[in-house]
Amino acid sequence: MADYSFGGSDEENAELKKLNAEVAEDPDSFENWEKLVRAAESLEGGLNRNSSPQSIVATRDIYDRFLAKFPLLFGYWKKYADLEFSIAGTEAAELVYERGVASITNSVDLWTNYCSFKVETSHDSDVIRELFERGASCVGLDFLAHPFWDKYLEFEERLEANDKIFAILDRVVHVPMHQYARYFERYRQLAQSRPLHELLPADTLAQFRAEIETEGSATVQAGSQQVNVERGELEIEREVRIRIDNFHLEIFARTQTETTKRWTYESEVKRPYFHVTELDESQLVNWRKYLDFEEVEGDYLRTQFLYERCLVTCAYYDEFWLRYARWMLAQHGKEEEVRNVYQRASMLYVPIARPAARLQYALFEEMCGRVEVAKDIHQAILVNLPGHIETTVSLANLSRRHGGLDAAIEVYKQQIDSSQCDIYAKAALVAEWARLLWKIKGSVEEARQVFQRNQGWYGDSRAFWINYLLFELEQPTSAETEPVQYQRIKQVHDDIRRKSRLSPLVIKDLSHYYMTYLLERGTKDSSKEYLTLDREVNGPFSVQTAMKEKLAEDGKESTTQRRMMMENGHPGVEVDEAAIRRGENPYTKYYQQQGEHPLPSGGQAQPLRYP
Repeated sequence: MADYSFGGSDEENAELKKLNAEVAEDPDSFENWEKLVRAAESLEGGLNRNSSPQSIVATRDIYDRFLAKFPLLFGYWKKYADLEFSIAGTEAAELVYERGVASITNSVDLWTNYCSFKVETSHDSDVIRELFERGASCVGLDFLAHPFWDKYLEFEERLEANDKIFAILDRVVHVPMHQYARYFERYRQLAQSRPLHELLPADTLAQFRAEIETEGSATVQAGSQQVNVERGELEIEREVRIRIDNFHLEIFARTQTETTKRWTYESEVKRPYFHVTELDESQLVNWRKYLDFEEVEGDYLRTQFLYERCLVTCAYYDEFWLRYARWMLAQHGKEEEVRNVYQRASMLYVPIARPAARLQYALFEEMCGRVEVAKDIHQAILVNLPGHIETTVSLANLSRRHGGLDAAIEVYKQQIDSSQCDIYAKAALVAEWARLLWKIKGSVEEARQVFQRNQGWYGDSRAFWINYLLFELEQPTSAETEPVQYQRIKQVHDDIRRKSRLSPLVIKDLSHYYMTYLLERGTKDSSKEYLTLDREVNGPFSVQTAMKEKLAEDGKESTTQRRMMMENGHPGVEVDEAAIRRGENPYTKYYQQQGEHPLPSGGQAQPLRYP
């Protein structure tokens, strides 16, 4: 790779190598990608058919990688198509456009550009019209689709195909959009010169005609007398056209009403396109409300189209992908559509660091009977996030549902034995393993043994200790068995206070669970134990006997007490000159016991972090 040439001059090649290295180091940086693309575009003063093969190949590779990473950037698809047109001609550009509209199917701008390109480069009106129809099915319902519809009408005007123009307008006047009134006025004017059979469906037209004919003859004034005159064909057609115009005005009124209802939400859409920057909360709220509105309206196509629009703007927000999948699942016979939603979310947009959408996808595949696919989804997450607790628990539950308890335990063992799984994740998984034995197998003693065997390994894990304590607190007891259970609970609490390596804040939090137990289930002597513990947990440091014993190097309270007197009331630490010479920090243990981190060698304070 070091010898790879991007083409261009030595300076351009060096710059591209530098920018490419920056992208490789931070592939999520949109700014780095933009710099790389701009540098590639400017190779040799701008690429064309006569550019060097190295420059052309390098630029194509950069564009391909960039648009694979950010496929919703419609403007770059347009720039890539223009570049290909200047390098390789029409067919190459058309292939790029096809890739673009496949990646962002509901982009009004990209479809408009693609159709414009086709109009200018093709002489086959049927092929062009077919492309416009594809675009209409993808973006025709967009509130801001007027550039596309204008381009479609302009194409038919070139061909002087008035029947096609009227047919297009007949579709558009029913769509709530920003410039609906302009289209209706043109539609109404054109209707006056079109044959009756183009203006209405045959059954509606026949109904109007029958109603006019049943009204009988017309009465006209002749001098001083009124004379009945049979209606001629021209008279009937005139009456029919009047009724058709009124019918069209009703369509206009309905479209106007629907447009007004949506304007409330459309006017709040400040960024209708994709970008890597976060959206304001007000924008997210508006999308939620807009989706609520369309769902209540009940039109499947309009609701689906709005979801697709929303997921261009909100592509990195898994809440909208999950909402879309749940809504689609509620529609009858849409299994493949649901799968498509989950796959797009999982493979393209939602970062794997937020695996909720993938786990939901696994549940969907399990529901569809594709259990191995569901397991593969979990394994793919764990390859990227070794020891991820939620994913491991989900996989264990999936394995239990389809392979029994032993299969679930095997999942936990594999992760706990993995060298890639950190100590805190292992501690949480051990607790989940014990919970499985307790809740599913019903073996309290086996679960207790798992906790007891592992407490020495996970002394600094809050998840382990709180699960162990809650496990003992939640065991059912009676008046006869409560004394035995009390001893078990007390032992766990004592281990937390004296043997664990938890910070004082966490120990205090867990001690409150035990103190509540003493009040709710304790004996007549529990008040003394409660107040003693309250002094230890909530009192000033000077009366915290257990904490002073933990701080002392020899485990004696008197040692810490003596240091407090020497250090003007502060517990202080004993300074070991030999340890200092070895480079050890004499304050490390004190900081650890306080749930803090020692100062680095630079002496700058660091923010507190608690487990």
